[in-house]
Amino acid sequence: MNKLKIACVIANGVALMLVGCVSQQKYGESHRKNSELDQEYQQLMQQLNQTLADARDMQIRRMQNTIRVSINNELLFPSGSYDMSERAERTLAKFASILAPHQQTQITVEGFTDSSPIGPGLMKSGITTNLILSQRRADAVMQYMISQGVKPNLIAAQGFGESKPVASNKTTKGRAKNRRVELNLASAGE
Repeated sequence: MNKLKIACVIANGVALMLVGCVSQQKYGESHRKNSELDQEYQQLMQQLNQTLADARDMQIRRMQNTIRVSINNELLFPSGSYDMSERAERTLAKFASILAPHQQTQITVEGFTDSSPIGPGLMKSGITTNLILSQRRADAVMQYMISQGVKPNLIAAQGFGESKPVASNKTTKGRAKNRRVELNLASAGE
């Protein structure tokens, strides 16, 4: 009986070790996706620097499985609004012209706000929370990107309201940093 228990424990341990191992095929696929994302990031950075005069209003970072483009909210929306400015449309049109022609990457548009309460003007139009405002802003960016040639099946929008601040909401500069839209470009299958 003891030998049977020992054999079961060993068999379970081996099974657990095998589950933790990554096959060569999965490793190769992960390495390929990472290389594609690195190449896309380098091309995106080069094209943005050449094309966009407003690139100073964007921050582009390479994350583990994504490229994150954070856009300063002042570039996109007037205060208390979810209607994009003409300057925002010009910038996003240039950005979409870089992405759209060969798009194979899933784009998630994420909207964020600061913690300031919703004003009476937005309240009258049915925007009662920062979450709703952030969703409307993300939707506006997504719809505009689609109108500029980004594939509708490869883009989605989500609002997060004030839930993911990147700075303190106690200062004007901090609140300005928290009001942003981020475009996350993930390799296919991520």
